[in-house]
Amino acid sequence: MSGTITAVTALRRRTAGAGANRWVVLVVLCVSLLLVAVDATVLHVAVPAVTEDLRPGAIELLWIVDAYPLVCASLLILFGTLGDRVGRRRVLLLGYALFGVASALAAVADSAQVLILARALLGVGGAMIMPATLSILRQVFPDRRERALAIGVWSAVAAVGAAVGPLVGGFLLEHFWWGSVFLVNIPLMLVGLPVGRLLLPESKGDGRGPWDVVGALMAAGGLFGVVLGVKRLGGGEPVASVLTVLPLVAGAALLTAFVRRQRRRTHPLVDLAMFRRPAFSTSVGCIVLAMLALVGLELIAAQYLQLVLGLSPLQTGLRLLPLTFAAMAAGLAGARLLRRFGPRRMVCTGFCLTAFAVVLLTAMGRTDDCALMVSGFVLLGFGLETTLFGAYESMLSEAPQAQAGGAAAIGETSYQLGAGIGIALLGSVMNMAYAPGPAGGVPGVPAWASVAAGHSLGEAYEVAARLGGPAGAALRRAAADAFVHGLHVTLVVSAGLLLLGAAMASRLPRVMQCEAGVEAGAEEVAEAGAVAVPAPRDAVETRVPV
Repeated sequence: MSGTITAVTALRRRTAGAGANRWVVLVVLCVSLLLVAVDATVLHVAVPAVTEDLRPGAIELLWIVDAYPLVCASLLILFGTLGDRVGRRRVLLLGYALFGVASALAAVADSAQVLILARALLGVGGAMIMPATLSILRQVFPDRRERALAIGVWSAVAAVGAAVGPLVGGFLLEHFWWGSVFLVNIPLMLVGLPVGRLLLPESKGDGRGPWDVVGALMAAGGLFGVVLGVKRLGGGEPVASVLTVLPLVAGAALLTAFVRRQRRRTHPLVDLAMFRRPAFSTSVGCIVLAMLALVGLELIAAQYLQLVLGLSPLQTGLRLLPLTFAAMAAGLAGARLLRRFGPRRMVCTGFCLTAFAVVLLTAMGRTDDCALMVSGFVLLGFGLETTLFGAYESMLSEAPQAQAGGAAAIGETSYQLGAGIGIALLGSVMNMAYAPGPAGGVPGVPAWASVAAGHSLGEAYEVAARLGGPAGAALRRAAADAFVHGLHVTLVVSAGLLLLGAAMASRLPRVMQCEAGVEAGAEEVAEAGAVAVPAPRDAVETRVPV
């Protein structure tokens, strides 16, 4: 049996790679992911320059920032499953082309409306690229041990991209105009198109049945509504607002109808039976919880560093770099850790380590304790990346080869939803813990100023600056103290959510089954007349002692 598995693996490597070195393919896929990850954050530092040049209204500015993640999250399932039908490489290369065109349009935009359109097109391109990279990786690396290493590199690149975006944007803004943050995509896409055409292998699913266009549109519309509603909540909009409730209700209704439709179809767009596999459904839940904690904490940490400690945006980005470096290290070491400890212990340990880091960071106060923050951010980055790596690897390995695009899209959608929910949930916790401080009244400060200061720390500083004198200084101190208190409450809530994730991870497999991914090729070997030969010692199934 072990010899058959070895022969199957060799055959699948040859057919999957289409003559290209799979590690070169990994480099191409990682460059694709890097562009998408950088573009998700590069605009953040350019918002003031965009506002000064294009003079967008408040709603237009919101859409300039949110159009990309909204459209991208909504279309992941649509393009992930389309790649399973028409070819994953084809969808990826089309995404490259669209990303380049949209980048050029964004760079030369002369109005807020054009920039919003360009950002939306960038979201379409990103939705075509992101699931395709994971599903092609799933195909090119049929051996689970090698695939674990490849996913580790892939996730490390994602961490680098998210951190590099603001740094690259800051550097370009110091030397060029704001449109330059988009122009950097164009030469990379011009190189990526021919290189991807030559090196990336084409792959599809089993192709049974027609592609469910109606179902794909229902999923896209449902996700758009849910993500939009969640983002509005995260932006501090009233829960009872029609513009918040309506997208949430409509999105939930469309997603419910989508699930029912998929259950009735002989050849569903997304095989919901994957969710009946404990490892798959648990992995998706772990991704949501991990991203919920990460994004909410990063947002609050950035406000703490800039508004409480008074660091510049560039200093803030540099202060968060230890988190990124730790995440890179965890991604690169993930394959070895997974083989040694297995998915269950790896993901559970990652959650617990992150919870410990979060509790450690509750010692942060009004003064800058650099050593404490570096220690906490290193533990936080390593723990969260360990969790995400184990969850992504388990999810992708549990999915059938024919459903690789759909599975990758589900994973990326979970990532985006977790990020949106994290901003909404932890932001709400932060506001509830912060508001009573300044709004409750500060001695020597007028009542109207105290009420206005209770909206946010930034607004409190503006009101304090208008007041001036002892009253302004007192309001500023009270608001900063209230923000630190809110930060501590939010960290405790995050720790509880992370421990919930650790308990959830107990449903993951205890061992890493390394024969997964080659079973589907057994029939190919049999038809080719392959002869079972003795397998080398390192080719047999890996079982982790527990």
